[in-house]
Amino acid sequence: MTAVSSKPARVPVEERLFSLVLALLATDVGLMKNEILSTVHGYSQRYTAGGSNANLERQFERDKEDIRELGVPLETIDSPSDPGNNQLKRYRIPRGRYELPEDITFTPEESTLLTLAARVWREGSLSAESRRALIKLRSLGAAATEPVIGFAPRVRLGDAAFEPLTDAIDQGVSVRFDYLKPGEQAARERSVVPLALVNYEGRWHLSSRELDSGIPKMFLLRRIVGQVTLGRPVSMPPGGHAAEAMARLDAVAAEQVADVEVSPGSDAALRLAHRTTTEQIGPDRLRLRFIDRAILADELSGFGPEVLVLSPPELRDDVRERLERTAAAHG
Repeated sequence: MTAVSSKPARVPVEERLFSLVLALLATDVGLMKNEILSTVHGYSQRYTAGGSNANLERQFERDKEDIRELGVPLETIDSPSDPGNNQLKRYRIPRGRYELPEDITFTPEESTLLTLAARVWREGSLSAESRRALIKLRSLGAAATEPVIGFAPRVRLGDAAFEPLTDAIDQGVSVRFDYLKPGEQAARERSVVPLALVNYEGRWHLSSRELDSGIPKMFLLRRIVGQVTLGRPVSMPPGGHAAEAMARLDAVAAEQVADVEVSPGSDAALRLAHRTTTEQIGPDRLRLRFIDRAILADELSGFGPEVLVLSPPELRDDVRERLERTAAAHG
C-alpha cells in the first residue's frame, strides 16, 4: 500500500503572485498579513493557525517586492490605533492606479503575441521574469483569446546554476556550490544565502551573503561548477536586493575602465561602441567599463586584430596571452 504524503502540493510562484494581486485588488480597506497568509491561494495551504508561520511571512515579504517590480502600486496602510505594528498593517492595490488607461487596449492578436513572448521566456528557464510578465498580463485582463498554433521557440540559458538558485531564493534556503575563480587551479566550496539574480552586461550574477559571516558576496554564474545544493531555511532580509546588487556592480564598473582602439567599420567597433557604458574618447578609441577583467580579455581576444588594448597593461597582457595561446594551438 502506497503512503499518501500529507505535505501540501507546491503552488507555482506565478499562481501565488497572481492570487495575491487579485486578492489585494478586490479589497478597498486592505488585508492584514495574517488574513493574506490564511486565505490567499499559495499561502493558505501552508498556513498553521496559531503556530509559527515565519517562513510564510518571509515569502510574503519577497512577494511584495516582486509585484512592486511589476509596477503594481501596492499600498501599505498603518493601523490608526497602533502605528508601526507590522501585524496590523493592511495591504491593498488601488484599482484606479493599476488598471490600464481607457485609451489603451490589446487586440486578440496582440494579446496572443504578448502571452507567447512571455511563454518563450519562461520555457527558456528565465522563469522569474516571464512569471512576472504573465501575471501582469493576466491581472490586466489581457489574456490571449486565440490559441497559439504551431510552435513556441525555446530560449536556453547557458548557466545551469540559474534554475536551482531561483528555487533557493523562492524557498528561502541557503545554497552550497563550488566556485572557480580566474587564476585558481581548483574550485572552492561556497555556502551562502542567495538574495537576488541580476543580469549585468548580458551575464548573470548572484548577489548573496556568506552563510556564517554575513559578508556580502557577488558570484558570476558561469564560474559555478558542478551542482548547486539547496540547504536549510534561512532568514532573508526583505526587499531591494536586486537594486542593491545592480548598484554594487555599477560601482565596480565605474572604477574599472579599459581604453581600446578599434578598426573603423569592424565588428568590434560596432559591438563595443553600442554598449550603454561605452564612452568615445577619440577617433576609433573607446573607453570600456567592466566588471571582470578575465571575461573582458576573453571577449576582446575574440575580435583578433580588430582591437588593440591601450590600457590597463594587465588587460593588454591578458589579451596577448590568449591570442598567443590560440596561435600556438593552431600551429
